[in-house]
Amino acid sequence: MIHTPCTLSRAVAAASLILGASLPAWAEDGGFFEDAKTDLLLRNYYFNRDFRDPGAAKSKVDEWAQGFILKFASGYTPGVVGFGLDGIAMFGMKLDSSRDVSGSELLPVHDDGRAADDYGRAGVAAKMRISATELKVGELLPDIPLLRYDDGRLLPQTFRGAMLDSREIEGLSLQAGQYREVSLRNSSDMQDLSAWAAPGVTSDGFNYAGAEYRFNEQRTLVGVWHSQLEDIYQQSYFNLLHKQPVGDWVLGANLGYFIDKDNGQARIGDIQSRTGYALLSAATGGHTLYLGLQKVSGDSQWMSVYGSSGRTLGNDMFNGNFSNADERSWQVRYDYNFAAMGIPGLLAMVRYGHGENATTAAGSNGKEWERDTEVGYTIQSGTFQRLSIRVNNATNRRSFNSDFDQTRLIVSYPLSF
Repeated sequence: MIHTPCTLSRAVAAASLILGASLPAWAEDGGFFEDAKTDLLLRNYYFNRDFRDPGAAKSKVDEWAQGFILKFASGYTPGVVGFGLDGIAMFGMKLDSSRDVSGSELLPVHDDGRAADDYGRAGVAAKMRISATELKVGELLPDIPLLRYDDGRLLPQTFRGAMLDSREIEGLSLQAGQYREVSLRNSSDMQDLSAWAAPGVTSDGFNYAGAEYRFNEQRTLVGVWHSQLEDIYQQSYFNLLHKQPVGDWVLGANLGYFIDKDNGQARIGDIQSRTGYALLSAATGGHTLYLGLQKVSGDSQWMSVYGSSGRTLGNDMFNGNFSNADERSWQVRYDYNFAAMGIPGLLAMVRYGHGENATTAAGSNGKEWERDTEVGYTIQSGTFQRLSIRVNNATNRRSFNSDFDQTRLIVSYPLSF
């Protein structure tokens, strides 16, 4: 893997070198080059966060940056065992920032508090396929319930390791893997893994195995997973997803339950927690309503790898997921797809989440709430087809942490070759 701060020309050069050797998978009868695919995402990102606490270290964070994300995947060589290569090259550049308003995590921050002018990284993964079983080793973007890479800023987080995905039986997916290092979303470097509960305490690796089975005409999924962040925590997860048509409505349920314990040397101390959630939905026409209920029980917060996304949890929102020890939370959400009104590509969302009884470093009985809104539009045809614009706003109030209001504007333009 290559990890170097660079200018745009150097990043493109690095990407070109990788592209020459690797250009996704699951090709059937093609070949290494015949099934090659390359995607370039241009992402323009503006981030503003206004702190509402009188004693806040900064009154606001306010930055603007441009990102380039190039992904390329070869097909597989012919034969019983197929071989291929995947690659990713990323580059981010500062458009507007200063020492007084840095810290949005769009860009790395130097010791003097100033954001880097640019940064980038690139990496490759070798892959092998036998029948419907695929092995990848190298630079990866894991998106499994126990480890979801974070793509919430300018460039995505990446991990270095290996993953195995076998789908030999219809409807059944068996997965396993190990990750040893991570590059955070605002970093050019690899670092050791750690947990959100104690980012300064490192682990030698993250191991996982899981099984998911889809049935009932793909409307139902059951999943069982287990993982360990070595010498820090181990986690088991049980999941049920179901969609049920009822007249003009489609009712949905996303149910999950986590069991967290300390592992090995227990480098961050004893861990004992249970986290259960239910995210229920009802959709008709362009309308979708959600109700989320979530509870963390025990002496510890919900466990996850530092830097990773909390999208698996039922009450995950733009800035938090209500996962502190002892915390009870709920959310209500409403989505509307304007395609139902003859405007395809236009989407809107509003949600509100509330948590209470949280135990944190600040004490017990903590309370918090978050209100999110988002409007997005994707151009459907013409020269700029697939270009999307998203504007979202969040308001966070917490008894145990900073209060802030936040606005983000993201313009994304994906190109495929």
